[in-house]
Amino acid sequence: MSTERLSIALLASNRHPIRQPFAGGLEAHVWHLARALHSRGHRVTLFAADGSDQDAADAILRVRAFSPSAAASTDSSMPPRQFLADHHAYLTVMTDLSATAPTSFDVVHNHSLHYLPVAMAPVLGVPMLTTLHTPPTPWLESALDVSKGIGSAFVAVSRYTAQSWDHVVRGVDVVPNGINLSSWPAGPGGADLVWFGRLTPEKGAHLAIEAARRTGRRLHLAGPVSDAQYFRESIEPRLGRETVYHGHLDQAALARLVGSCAAALVTPLWDEPYGLVVAEALACGTPVAAFARGGIPEIVDSDCGRLVTPGDVDALAEGAAQAVMLSRAHARSRAATSCGLHAMVEAYLERYHQLIATSSTEAHRGAA
Repeated sequence: MSTERLSIALLASNRHPIRQPFAGGLEAHVWHLARALHSRGHRVTLFAADGSDQDAADAILRVRAFSPSAAASTDSSMPPRQFLADHHAYLTVMTDLSATAPTSFDVVHNHSLHYLPVAMAPVLGVPMLTTLHTPPTPWLESALDVSKGIGSAFVAVSRYTAQSWDHVVRGVDVVPNGINLSSWPAGPGGADLVWFGRLTPEKGAHLAIEAARRTGRRLHLAGPVSDAQYFRESIEPRLGRETVYHGHLDQAALARLVGSCAAALVTPLWDEPYGLVVAEALACGTPVAAFARGGIPEIVDSDCGRLVTPGDVDALAEGAAQAVMLSRAHARSRAATSCGLHAMVEAYLERYHQLIATSSTEAHRGAA
C-alpha cells in the first residue's frame, strides 16, 4: 500500500447533501469514502449539494445555481428547471476542473449519475475514475457514445452492474461497496422484522408490510419519504400497532433499530445495483429475506439470509420465517468478509495510483 498523499476530487450529487441522515445509498457511500480517504491522510475535495458535512472533506466545491432570464424561460426550448439546474451544476464544476485540476488534483473520482462528467472527462488534464452505481441510463450511454470512454476509467459496484454495462463499456472491474462495520454494531436481535430504505414504489415497502403480516410479526419501517404520493396511498393506510414507521433516522439510531430485529426484509422491484441495506443489516447481525434481484445475490448466502423469487410475497414471508432462525454471528461474519470499508478504500486507492502512473507515463511519452 502506497503512503503517498493524494489530492482527490469526489463528484457526488448536486441535489442531495452528503450528510446524515442520508438521502440514499449513494450519498452514504460517498460520505464513508470521503471520510475514510481523509482519515488516511489524503486531501479530499467534495462536490455535492449545499449542506454537506464539512467534516467529511478538506474542502467543498459549491454547487452553482443558475436562473435563466425571463426571455429564456419563456422560450419553447426551455427544459424542466431541475434538468437545467443539474446541467448547469455539472457544466460549471467540470469547466472549473478543466482549468484547475492539473495543478490542484491527482485524480477525480466521479460518483454522479449525470452525463457531463463522463462527456467532459477528456478535457480534465488528470485521470478520472467513474464508479457505475446504476444500470445503464440513456444519458450516460449518450455521453459514452460521444466520449468513447476516453478520459475516464470505470468500475462497477457489483458483477451484475458490470455485466449490465458490458454492451457499452467492456471489461469493467468490480469494487463492491463497503461499510464501516464499527458504525453498524451487532445488535441483540428480537422478535420483530425491519425494512429500511427510501420509500418509493421501486423499493417495495408495501410488499414487506404484507409479508410481515403473513408471518404474524411486527414490522418496523425507516427511511426518507422520497415519493409522497406513494407513502400517502400505499404505506400510511397500513400503519398501526403491527406496522410502525420511525421516520428518517440518523445512522446510529437506524443501526440500533436494525440490530434489535430478528430479520430484515429487502424488497426491490427493480434490479438493485448493489444492495447497501443488505450489507448494513448483516453487519448488525440481522439476517435478511430478500428478493433475488440485481447485485443482492452476490452478498447473501444461505448462512446469512434467504433469497426468494422477486415479487412473491408468500415466498418472502416463508423466507423471513427461515431467516429469523439463522445465526446472527454468521450474518455479522458475512458482512465483515464481504462488505468491509477497508477493502473498498484500498481497492480504490490502488486504482487511483494505477491511473496516475499510467497518466504520467502517457504524458512523458507525449513530451518525448
